[in-house]
Amino acid sequence: MAELSAAQVRARVAELGPWFHNMELKGVRTAPDHFLHDYPANKFARFAHVIPDDLSGRSVLDIGCNAGFYSLEMKRRGADRVLGVDFDDRYLDQARLAAEVEDADIEFRKLSVYDLAKLGERFDLVIFMGVLYHLRHPLLALDLIHEHVADDLLLFQSMQRGANDIFEPEIDYDFSQTAHFDRPDYPKLHFIEHRYARDWTNWWAPNASASAAMLRSAGFQVLDRPEEEVFLCRRTERPTEAGAVYPARSPLNGHDKTKEPRR
Repeated sequence: MAELSAAQVRARVAELGPWFHNMELKGVRTAPDHFLHDYPANKFARFAHVIPDDLSGRSVLDIGCNAGFYSLEMKRRGADRVLGVDFDDRYLDQARLAAEVEDADIEFRKLSVYDLAKLGERFDLVIFMGVLYHLRHPLLALDLIHEHVADDLLLFQSMQRGANDIFEPEIDYDFSQTAHFDRPDYPKLHFIEHRYARDWTNWWAPNASASAAMLRSAGFQVLDRPEEEVFLCRRTERPTEAGAVYPARSPLNGHDKTKEPRR
């Protein structure tokens, strides 16, 4: 494939806009007016140290890959196989362009997080960042990741609101005990019925304790919390028998309306 010129890259970037990942492709910024500035590079800089510098021989799955920033970063660290999945065709086109410009051997597929079982393989590192709060069924997504694709490490991030301190509740409480529910740092998922930040796809805003508790409940041991919203985890056994569920689809209305938006 012929190498793209800077002018061609600029034209393709404009054609595929708007971009949520502000990346530099051959000197061309994909989102120069981003409200979060140099995002996600400026965020990644705060927790990049928890990812092994050398991923040689390892596989990576980037769930909700958007324009492929994290997929590219893992390929730069030498990962043998990198697969990015998203449910938005425009994001996937952006990611494929970025990989083409960077000459990076990365596969991108259109896939819902709820259909991860279709991949039929596990990965040494699963990246699940900026997706959970856009999902109607967030704990199910973590259960499916544990059951079908995570083999070792999980890099997780979610928008969080509320207390940043992590409180681990007791294993059990008597029915009459209720005071712990009123603690600001008790695991809480704030449900967003309408919109948040003008985005109707923002459904949930966990506090830090809820993020950690959901990860543990799904069978992930929290190894590190390098940034308020970011958790590095390792796949372990589930603490209970509860796991993923698979609702049946009606044959009269079996089409898939799943929509997983940007991250």
